[in-house]
Amino acid sequence: MKRICTSLLTSAIAVGLAVASAPAGPSWKMKADYVEACSCHLFCPCYFSDSHGHKHAEHPFCEFNMAVTVREGHSGNVDLANTKYWLSGDLGDKWGTDKKAKWVTVSFDPKTSQAQRDALAPIILKTYGLEWGELKVQEAPIEIRQSGDIVEAKLADGQQAYMKLQRELGVDGNGVVLKNVKYFDAVQNDGFQMYKSIEHRADVTGHQFSYADRNAFLITIVSQETSAK
Repeated sequence: MKRICTSLLTSAIAVGLAVASAPAGPSWKMKADYVEACSCHLFCPCYFSDSHGHKHAEHPFCEFNMAVTVREGHSGNVDLANTKYWLSGDLGDKWGTDKKAKWVTVSFDPKTSQAQRDALAPIILKTYGLEWGELKVQEAPIEIRQSGDIVEAKLADGQQAYMKLQRELGVDGNGVVLKNVKYFDAVQNDGFQMYKSIEHRADVTGHQFSYADRNAFLITIVSQETSAK
């Protein structure tokens, strides 16, 4: 009996040491599905450098909507799965080079708890890594639905923002996907599924815009805490 107890104790210590030496995961991480549209024509020029190494939007602005559903994620002990948020704003024309943007309004769905909002706020900022000239936060219901090649997203039942997007079918009819392009400061993405806007508009916090037949895409990203370089 004594030998058995000693063996169990040794095993327990070994397991404890293995757990203690295992690398800890990131304190926050999320995998999120984006429905996104902007004021440029297909596709976003800001993701690519010109001959001088600069990145510019098509216009002196880049007005956008992003409807986001967190597929899975956490921040500390806060579960972020199934939360929704919406970003409307203007990235300006040099965000890709200067890391500065004009304005953004972050809208949280009412079903998102205060603890989840508090956890998501810094994650959103770190995912984009931009300095915003104006940043506002509000609450409004978010709806996202897809039917075949059409995706619709509504903020406040479409009164504050609305997107209706149509998939670019491609040669084989199965859609066009752009891969091996970085999405802001996300650590991973599964490729940009190309769409065009049938309608894309916003009327939030004193800002208005409306576009049609412009750039849009769906993308799934992973954003997480990374070690300081």
